[in-house]
Amino acid sequence: MSGAGGGRGCGSRVPQRAPWNLVAATAALCLVSATSVWTAGAAPMSREEKQRLGNQVLEMFDHAYGNYMEHAYPADELMPLTCRGRVRGQEPSRGDVDDALGKFSLTLIDSLDTLVVLNKTKEFEDAVRKVLRDVNLDNDVVVSVFETNIRVLGGLLGGHSLAIMLKEKGEYMQWYNDELLQMAKQLGYKLLPAFNTTSGLPYPREYARKALDFLWEKRQRSSNLVGVTINIHTGDWVRKDSGVGAGIDSYYEYLLKAYVLLGDDSFLERFNTHYDAIMRYISQPPLLLDVHIHKPMLNARTWMDALLAFFPGLQVLKGDIRPAIETHEMLYQVIKKHNFLPEAFTTDFRVHWAQHPLRPEFAESTYFLYKATGDPYYLEVGKTLIENLNKYARVPCGFAAMKDVRTGSHEDRMDSFFLAEMFKYLYLLFADKEDIIFDVEDYIFTTEAHLLPLWLSTTNQSISKKNTTSDYTELDDSNFDWTCPNTQILFPNDPLYAQSIREPLKNVVDKSCPRGIIRVEESFRSGAKPPLRARDFMATNPEHLEILKKMGVSLIHLKDGRVQLVQHAIQAASSIDAEDGLRFMQEMIELSSQQQKEQQLPPRAVQIVSHPFFGRVVLTAGPAQFGLDLSKHKETRGFVASSKPYNGCSELTNPEAVMGKIALIQRGQCMFAEKARNIQNAGAIGGIVIDDNEGSSSDTAPLFQMAGDGKDTDDIKIPMLFLFSKEGSIILDAMREYEEVEVLLSDKAKDRDPDMENEEQPSSENDFQNQSAEQMASGSQEVDLVDEESPEEGSSNSHPDSSSPADRDSAAGGPPSEQNSHPTESPEPTRLDGECTDLDNQLEQQSDTEEDSNPNVSWGKKVQPIDSILADWNEDIEAFEMMEKDEL
Repeated sequence: MSGAGGGRGCGSRVPQRAPWNLVAATAALCLVSATSVWTAGAAPMSREEKQRLGNQVLEMFDHAYGNYMEHAYPADELMPLTCRGRVRGQEPSRGDVDDALGKFSLTLIDSLDTLVVLNKTKEFEDAVRKVLRDVNLDNDVVVSVFETNIRVLGGLLGGHSLAIMLKEKGEYMQWYNDELLQMAKQLGYKLLPAFNTTSGLPYPREYARKALDFLWEKRQRSSNLVGVTINIHTGDWVRKDSGVGAGIDSYYEYLLKAYVLLGDDSFLERFNTHYDAIMRYISQPPLLLDVHIHKPMLNARTWMDALLAFFPGLQVLKGDIRPAIETHEMLYQVIKKHNFLPEAFTTDFRVHWAQHPLRPEFAESTYFLYKATGDPYYLEVGKTLIENLNKYARVPCGFAAMKDVRTGSHEDRMDSFFLAEMFKYLYLLFADKEDIIFDVEDYIFTTEAHLLPLWLSTTNQSISKKNTTSDYTELDDSNFDWTCPNTQILFPNDPLYAQSIREPLKNVVDKSCPRGIIRVEESFRSGAKPPLRARDFMATNPEHLEILKKMGVSLIHLKDGRVQLVQHAIQAASSIDAEDGLRFMQEMIELSSQQQKEQQLPPRAVQIVSHPFFGRVVLTAGPAQFGLDLSKHKETRGFVASSKPYNGCSELTNPEAVMGKIALIQRGQCMFAEKARNIQNAGAIGGIVIDDNEGSSSDTAPLFQMAGDGKDTDDIKIPMLFLFSKEGSIILDAMREYEEVEVLLSDKAKDRDPDMENEEQPSSENDFQNQSAEQMASGSQEVDLVDEESPEEGSSNSHPDSSSPADRDSAAGGPPSEQNSHPTESPEPTRLDGECTDLDNQLEQQSDTEEDSNPNVSWGKKVQPIDSILADWNEDIEAFEMMEKDEL
């Protein structure tokens, strides 16, 4: 909580240079002391229940932190599904996501002050010793400046602040002599060159302030909004949409908290100016929608991202409680609908991007709202968060991020911010003052929830000046009335204030359900039959086939006796029937996944180890359900050679070329197992199948898994891997450039050979190095049992940019060429009990994968309804990348 130990009375004017430890610039402080005497909206929670929940949070933290220390440390992060550490360069690249990893034990540093907040002082002292002993900041690696700043630099400073506090108390940390502060200073100097851009940094001190000044000057003057992406050299806005979520959230937070810490009035003035614009254009209660900075009355998109969940908490610090309650309640209803907050959701509250990487922003806002209102309703919200984490995200080795909130599938990922923020806010939510060994009100939370002491404001000796750039007069003077608002105005003697704001919004999510209970009940009363369910479908039932036709679903009998289902929404009898068909296809995919008995395999790696690559290029490869299991046997290393015929569907005519080598084969025209047998008979030691869908890539399509042909495949002894077209082209281009190309087939990338790296490397190496950061799909796998395309499948080639990242994660079934027809989100049918919910929640909990893998069904493409095409996909992909960076 950004608060002070002793503040002036509520409603008093803030002096121009008031130090923060004497007066608060926000309403939150006054509200904390004023709301302990009343209860709003829900029955009070007993002290015993609060203690029970607080202890549960402690146990959950122990589970996450303990598994990190046991299975991952000193790696940066824990991979909770495979119970091992994530070390950058040793796992297939995830693209920009990996820029947070710098081989500096990220999770340990990020968790330092959390240990103290949770009263684990002995563990904190041990952790500090480990950081000082083991962490090396001299790694030659490119990192995200933003993430390194908030997680590592912030973690070191937060740890230092609390180490000083403990030392002063006289029991722990008596040996401490500012070592964490010195490490933070060392890291800060290493980050400074990143600020040396064309925009210039003339200040010898306060480099971050110059960045804030530059952004302020670049605001759109008529709307006072800033965009999401800016060119750091020219200062031009690359993306001119403005919101409060991904890519822009921390900027607003920095302005307000910079005023808190530095006591400079200009930061508060800037924040108030932006806030006025946000509430005028972006806030559409309870929604917060991106708009164009030049045309702020025009919405830029019809979906919201999860990072905006921090904003209600910031509004509490601002003192604007009513919209904070409204937005928070809307977000909570989305969580109750999907168990977690999806990475993005549409204005009618459907899933837009289905991932949830255990983000803490909603817990943060819940904590601040509870502190501001004292309403025990928010304790119940926190209780729900705890229950959902334990029920859906907890795994034996920690807590796993959700790959798809609709299906409950997991991703092998537990980010450091989960320990740094989630448990801190949840514990503080249920803790009473005596449960914490220090006064939290003496500190302010950074954007990563690290604690910085408020007395820093009293050490700022710079002269506070009014900002001279605000020469416009369109704003109401009251916007700059720097006052701690009177709680009697915010809560006019009404103990049900917060509830009265929430009440009109309690059904806002359910009412948006496209298939309401009223419509279903009316259809049943009129004699109409309920929609056909996947579990009831029989391919031999003529009535069922007629229903499929009405829903736009075609049934195709394949030569091998299997059945393929293909949906064309435009061929449905009506839009309602099209929705029924889409739901039916989703249910059938779910059903086939549940029936799948074969083990789902993790991704594999193809690493180019010959000159001039020497292991630097690692390609994400799909596994096969047959042949040598690379996770149980030694990797296979060899030179590559193209097979003839290239499709590998008949006896090879060049066995001498592939003997003792790894054969390259093109996908298509026959089964994968048949290809494997043909190259194995020719003497190949392994095989790589390259996708024939030009332009396909692992960063725009789900991981592909090759299945057998329904026969006994024990005769296939060689390893087989699958590469999409883009990754396969890297090997093919290397073969054209160099005489021989040697690769390593393995379950994960191996360490490079340092001796070979020292050799002189041709200039063309950079071309291939730039292509090596192939982003790994986050675990969603796909099984194609028939390595051939029906006319319907082949008639529509996809484009890599036509699907959002969340669609790639949640896509199930069909070869890569069909995936981009997968809908952005699934329509929600209505259960007879009246609850509108996702169709996935009506089925039994399935395994961690939702791929199409039933040996009896092969899936075709599914065309999304026209009315659900709401966004520009290219922009979506850029926005998702910005979400992962969360930086300007």
